[in-house]
Parts: sequence; C-alpha cells; structure tokens
Amino acid sequence: MTIIYALIGVLIGLNGWAFLLMGWDKKRAKQRGKRRVPEKRLFLLGAIGGAIGVLAGMKVWRHKTQHRSFTVGIPYLVALNLIVYLTLIGFIGMNAME
Repeated sequence: MTIIYALIGVLIGLNGWAFLLMGWDKKRAKQRGKRRVPEKRLFLLGAIGGAIGVLAGMKVWRHKTQHRSFTVGIPYLVALNLIVYLTLIGFIGMNAME
C-alpha cells in the first residue's frame, strides 16, 4: 500500500506544480517581454500526469482558454491521465493483495 501512497503523492505534487506553473505563465504574459513557459512544456507536463493541474490553472487564472489546442487537448489528457491513474492504482492494489 505504500507504493499507492507514494504514487498519489507524486501525482499531487505534479499537478500542484502544473497549476502553479500556469499561474506563473499568466503573470508573465501580462509583463511584456518577459520569458514565458513554452506551450510544449505545459503539454508535456499534462501528458506525464499533470493535466488536472493544467486544467485547474486554465480555469482559475483564465489562461490559455482561447487556444483551441488547450481547450481540446488538456481535457483529453485529463481523461487519459485518469484512465492511467486508475489502471495503475488497480494493478498495484491487486498485486498488493497477493
């Protein structure tokens, strides 16, 4: 069971980081000429498990909501992330029972 808790902790940290990164990028977007977070990095972060954090950042800070790639791609990644999370947790849980 400690593996499941570790996995959940990593996912919470990853999604928290994605959420904060969206807020930081929004702040930098308002400051002309400042370095921003590349969209590829936000999508990569979403693809490796942080899509819920990216989506929450989109909603809370109203950031990247006009970009079709984000309004379609991030919810798709959220669904994909949830499938992977539940599969991993179920697989680890089944193996822990043996």
